Amino acid sequence: MGLARLLHLSSPALPVGAYAYSRGLEWTVSAGLVPDAAAVRDWILGLLDRSLARLDAPVLYRLHAALAANDTAKATAWNDFLYASRETFESRLEDRQTGQALAKLLVDLGMAEAEPFRRDPRATFARSFALAAARWGIGPGDACAGYLFAWAENQLAAALKLGCLGQSAGQRILFDAGGRIPDAVTLGAGLADEDIGSLAPGLAMASALHETQGTRLFRS
Repeated sequence: MGLARLLHLSSPALPVGAYAYSRGLEWTVSAGLVPDAAAVRDWILGLLDRSLARLDAPVLYRLHAALAANDTAKATAWNDFLYASRETFESRLEDRQTGQALAKLLVDLGMAEAEPFRRDPRATFARSFALAAARWGIGPGDACAGYLFAWAENQLAAALKLGCLGQSAGQRILFDAGGRIPDAVTLGAGLADEDIGSLAPGLAMASALHETQGTRLFRS
């Protein structure tokens, strides 16, 4: 049952609006910084290694542990830390809206304790994801792998919509990302609290510049 629930949480069909966000990729494409499949691969794998594995993954582990133990105060503290680590208006907006949307879905599926997250102005997708994983019997490592794969798949979908590459090239990139995810999960599980943090200034700049981009397909 845990595997089925994990596939549900990681599905691109999950109605949280993730398809509307590119996490700065749209601006990098418009600026000519990712002109081909090789550059898209570098972008996705670079962010996976330097941002997701070092920020989202370790925080997701801590959120899962806190929520499994019903430690609301600790879960709130790590949620707020993650929200504060988003460096631009667009990245905070994405986390808030997808986190609230997933909380709404969980309530609709009978998880009443997700109700406060539906309107939390500092909601994060990771907290709602960790809550679902903790309550549905999904272990923290598997939950982290599913979270990272869903992110990579969404980045690939954005790249395809932006015309950066074809389907076959995209699947090769997703295959490569899948090969990196176990190492990212292991890194995230082992980081000390003081070592948690993203190292992706290019992402922050792309996200900030996207806010004033004239023609856009995506909200970030």
